[in-house]
Amino acid sequence: MRKTKGYNMSLEQDLINRSNSSCELCSSSIDLKVYEVAPSDGSVDQAIMLCGTCNEQILDDSKIDANHFRCLNDSMWSEVPAVQVMAYRVLNKIKAEGWPQELLDMLYLEDATKEWADAGIEEEDEDKIIHKDSNGVILAAGDTVTIIKDLEVKGAGFTAKRGTAVRNITLTTNPEQIEGRVNGTKIVLLTCFLKKS
Repeated sequence: MRKTKGYNMSLEQDLINRSNSSCELCSSSIDLKVYEVAPSDGSVDQAIMLCGTCNEQILDDSKIDANHFRCLNDSMWSEVPAVQVMAYRVLNKIKAEGWPQELLDMLYLEDATKEWADAGIEEEDEDKIIHKDSNGVILAAGDTVTIIKDLEVKGAGFTAKRGTAVRNITLTTNPEQIEGRVNGTKIVLLTCFLKKS
């Protein structure tokens, strides 16, 4: 998902008219911006009006506040396909919260709209680093893993024993490594020696 660079004034005016000068996701009227829903041809049909808060959270995953997007309960029923696509993508991004999955289960998209929505998700997933444990199970930040082999921790002077649970792990930019605390010390662990608990 990306922000529009130089959009024309008539596009902005068309979106203001369509949205009644409000965010098409949360209905806020503060700090409105044009947002092109990728892949986009720059037309009003492939763009939406977003408030500053929605825009910032969509562009930066680290700023997402899932509760802010409870507004999608209403906006996902919009008749505008671009709004449906963004609601679908955001709900997918935060579905681990539980309640977004219920909304996704209710959301109906026409085939072409669903294809467009999925295209944006696949585009994002290609850039995503996936961490997997020794069994190929995908790991997420905050998971608990178990060490499956005694590991000598260089520089710390101890051995991380087999069977030790490492709670609240942190993912790194290397898909084969995670960080976690063992014996009170934060260390880097290879995912091939871990099993998700």
